[in-house]
Amino acid sequence: MHDRRHDHAERPQDAGTDQRPWALLILLCAAQFMVILDATVVNVALPSIRRALGFPPTELQWVVTAYVLATGGLLLLGGRAADLLGRRRIFLAGLATFTAASLASGLAPSSGALIAARAAQGVGAALLSPAALSILTTSYTGAQRARALSTWGAIGGAGAAAGVLLGGILTSLLDWRWVFFINVPVGLLTAVIALRLIPSGQAASMWPALRRLDLPGAATLVAGLVVLVYALQGAATHGWASARTIVLLAAAAALLAAFISIERRARQPLIAPSVWRLRSLVSSATVMLGVTAILVGTSFLNTLFFQNVLGASPLLTGVEFLPGVLTVGVAAHLGPQLLTRFGARPVIAAGLLLAAAGDLVLSGAPANASYVVDLLPGFVLLGLGVGLTFVSISVTSMSDVDHDHAGLASGMITTAHELGGALGVSLFSAVAFGASGATGVGLVTGYGRGTLAGAAIAAALALVAVLAVPQLRPTAAQRVALH
Repeated sequence: MHDRRHDHAERPQDAGTDQRPWALLILLCAAQFMVILDATVVNVALPSIRRALGFPPTELQWVVTAYVLATGGLLLLGGRAADLLGRRRIFLAGLATFTAASLASGLAPSSGALIAARAAQGVGAALLSPAALSILTTSYTGAQRARALSTWGAIGGAGAAAGVLLGGILTSLLDWRWVFFINVPVGLLTAVIALRLIPSGQAASMWPALRRLDLPGAATLVAGLVVLVYALQGAATHGWASARTIVLLAAAAALLAAFISIERRARQPLIAPSVWRLRSLVSSATVMLGVTAILVGTSFLNTLFFQNVLGASPLLTGVEFLPGVLTVGVAAHLGPQLLTRFGARPVIAAGLLLAAAGDLVLSGAPANASYVVDLLPGFVLLGLGVGLTFVSISVTSMSDVDHDHAGLASGMITTAHELGGALGVSLFSAVAFGASGATGVGLVTGYGRGTLAGAAIAAALALVAVLAVPQLRPTAAQRVALH
């Protein structure tokens, strides 16, 4: 009788009568919430960080870029490590790294120390997030898994909204360092609970499993991306046609070409070669990278414009960001109905055109801009467009993917999302501050130039969507998950 009760508690399909699995879901979502939160919570604090640590204006972007670049560049490796080395082990390793790096970020005495600590946070996130999702998908089945995945997806919007508001509150009432310190008690509590709730499972031996990881591919990918971002960042001051920029762009191209070559020869590559032949996945990843670049790049410019031009406090900046973030959530909620009626291609194209219109509105903001008249309409249009695009990509990206590659395909989309953020901040900074500087009148001019570039990118992506994204409607199972 005792053994039967134990078996009943371990079966995911019976979890509806057992509270432990839902406690596990809460734990996993709390960990993911921290990861998402840290991608946005720092934005509002950027001007305060710049003043405190003496960041040169054109290098401030690295506070954001170092985190999302490390996360995006290593996500696929983190997912593979969770499969080979044990999900619980990698979850705890990622959580420990993320928590320790958060403490180091809060204690950073210089700009270089903060950038290094933010990169370490990204490494922790790249281990933590895929391990948490893997634990979730193996702990639940059927309708319960659909509800769990829906909750997981909602964490993204909630974390982004909480990040901009919490960043403003902590920076205004305490200090910018608390946007990092807040992760420490949460991380420690999560680790204690994780040791009790996450089963140990069968973890492979460390060294044999490590030899099966595509470490050369991951290292080459990250190196190529870092050089590319460094080239874009330097173009703001050295010029696009300078020898420095050209040499760095060539080096980045060589490293990324080396990554592709390594992947072709690797016994267990990060990305299976067959995946690159899936048009729906590749086109969706391209759109995801571009639309995230627009969203994160525009948010970066807005932070500087609000506080350095309009004189808004960090708290007011966080509040002013909220309508745009909430609009993303509203559009994501409406998206499934539009997808069912019209299909993915027109919804994605319409979403990107809305995003283009939003950035176009923002590009005309004057130095004495009114938030309600000059900025809020642009935020709403941008939020609607991004929300519709995000939810549509979740349908198109998986349409041609078989069950064996579902995790990899999901990892590609997540990677594109993170890398889009890193490239967006770098590209928008280079375009905005290339000739005008990042203060005073130069910032106003740069803000207009950067957001106008965002509008052009969104319009070009709309054309890509029309030409390359397949016309699909969500299946019944996808509609359940999207809701």
